Amino acid sequence: MLKVNLIFGCVIIFLTGCQSIPQVQQNKNKTAAIAPHTLDDAREVSNQINFKNLKKDAKKPIIALVLGSGGARGYAHIGAIEILEKNNIHPDFIVGTSAGSIVGSLYASGKNSSELREIALNLKANDVRDVTLDKKGFFEGKKVEDFINKEVNNTPLQSLKIPMYVIATELKEGKKVVFNYGNTGQAVRASVAIPSMFIPTKIGDDEYVDGGLVSPVPVDVAKKLGADIVIAVDILAQPVHTETSNIWGLFNQNINIMQKHLAQEELKGADIVIQPDLREKVHIFDVSGREITMLAGQNATQKILPELRKIIDNYPLLKRSNRLIVKE
Repeated sequence: MLKVNLIFGCVIIFLTGCQSIPQVQQNKNKTAAIAPHTLDDAREVSNQINFKNLKKDAKKPIIALVLGSGGARGYAHIGAIEILEKNNIHPDFIVGTSAGSIVGSLYASGKNSSELREIALNLKANDVRDVTLDKKGFFEGKKVEDFINKEVNNTPLQSLKIPMYVIATELKEGKKVVFNYGNTGQAVRASVAIPSMFIPTKIGDDEYVDGGLVSPVPVDVAKKLGADIVIAVDILAQPVHTETSNIWGLFNQNINIMQKHLAQEELKGADIVIQPDLREKVHIFDVSGREITMLAGQNATQKILPELRKIIDNYPLLKRSNRLIVKE
């Protein structure tokens, strides 16, 4: 995050997304994203899968994949998905915030891990960058919205192949909101809208910013939506590895410390926590850096597979003590 191009990278990053002022399109698939007032509303709107019936008929636990915030470290989400996919572990629904909302929405649209990798490696600055002059920020974010909608074929959230829930922060009151209906790109744009960098995303009468401010790893949302097993991918910067010898480093450290404490509380509800070793900063458009970050996600996920398989296979006997955190 330093320098303009790093800052921009960090957000735009998210492996492809960010935010901005939304414009409701004429296309019926691009109706404005809608944030329900409660998680009960979210359950009502998401009619793609009846989780209760699925659990009863398939006699299997409901698995949620939670993809957290973390800027350019979001590439690690792809590595995690690659390993899960290779081992035939597929989520029944996805909850994503900030960087996780980008990867999550693309995955939920039906793209496999190979396609996600291809998108990541081919991402160019002009695909998502739109610098602007505005008192509320210097990135508009419209290109991010358009990029996501293009990649998901303008499919609205409620029609994605895997139920997808996008977390953002309502700016005026600082409330956590859950998007799962309407314009997919617009919801993602709101979720990655870092305050002071990106113009807040306006949807209806409200403005929304980065979901990582209030829910960096939204495990609680997954549990309340009915998940039996929550696999959480935590890609937050760890304070112990943050440079604090300059003003910008100290600023980053303030954010990292706050997010770490928020995440610690959220992660208590996860059954498996994947924490890739991501100490080195990489630029969003550094191809070699993307590869390294995805590899970190693969390695960390590979290590938790035996325990994850045990939890899934023995679900009826699952107890809270089975929860484990595996670091690379």
